[in-house]
Amino acid sequence: MLKVGVLDDYQGVFNQIIDIEKFKGKYEFKIFNEPFSSENEAIVALENLDVLFIMRERTPITKSLITALPNLKYIMTSGMRNNAIDIEAAKEKSIIVCGTEINSNPAAEITWALILGSLRNIKQEVDNMFQGYWQTTIGYELKGKILGLIGLGKIGTQVAKVAKAFGMEVCAWSENLNLTHANETGVLPMSRDDLLKNSDIISIHVVFGDRYKNLITKKELKLMKQSCFLINTSRGPIINEEDLIDALKNETIAGVGLDVYNKEPLPQDHKLRFLPNALLLPHIGYVTAENYNKFYSQMIENLEACINKNPIRELK
Repeated sequence: MLKVGVLDDYQGVFNQIIDIEKFKGKYEFKIFNEPFSSENEAIVALENLDVLFIMRERTPITKSLITALPNLKYIMTSGMRNNAIDIEAAKEKSIIVCGTEINSNPAAEITWALILGSLRNIKQEVDNMFQGYWQTTIGYELKGKILGLIGLGKIGTQVAKVAKAFGMEVCAWSENLNLTHANETGVLPMSRDDLLKNSDIISIHVVFGDRYKNLITKKELKLMKQSCFLINTSRGPIINEEDLIDALKNETIAGVGLDVYNKEPLPQDHKLRFLPNALLLPHIGYVTAENYNKFYSQMIENLEACINKNPIRELK
């Protein structure tokens, strides 16, 4: 019987989606609802497992972790890309790594939740309503505003289409921006600095890698309008967090909407949690019932295929 570890099931939904009784005698599931505080803690908890089901990049599957798990044979991750897994280290130990499909539209949808929430002061107004107050802030309209997209891939394109429906002007930059696609989408290509200087809202949608680490620092923040709102639903390290905190404290920009952070879960005493011009979500861009059903169902499918020596959705 294979021992399967289900990592980072924060919402405790694996048992609701998968009928584990159906696999009794075949798989023994060990479910972890809390993140590990250290890699050593993870090694102790996972050392006897044969299979890992992992949720996005919540737990880094490093070379040292892989080396320390002698029984590990299969890793199943949600999504078809996971930079937190050392694929080469897995290959060296003949561990098969497989992914799942993922819906991209929830990330675009949560982007608009952050944009609208930031410009219309939704958090403050909701909090104030529960304290008995009425109409305590003044928001901003979207029509006629300039939305600057850093990245015009699948998610950035969806965001651009919604912006057009709101009557916004949209511009975009990335290191590999497809000019033909931008033109077809009705998006104006711009240099990075021009986008930073001219946009009323800047939203980040590039795939994280070394070239985009610390893309937004004190220098870039100073280029933005004081009335600009910055949105990040991609990956935390794209923005230098300390520089962002300083900019928010000094009102260099109007505000920020974040779904991603350098360290996740975000520590309870993190400075961002105490800033009135920061709208924060706990990395829920992909956290939908539709995605979770797809993730866990396909992880089971992947494992069954691997056992039958015919892996599917393999990451190499």
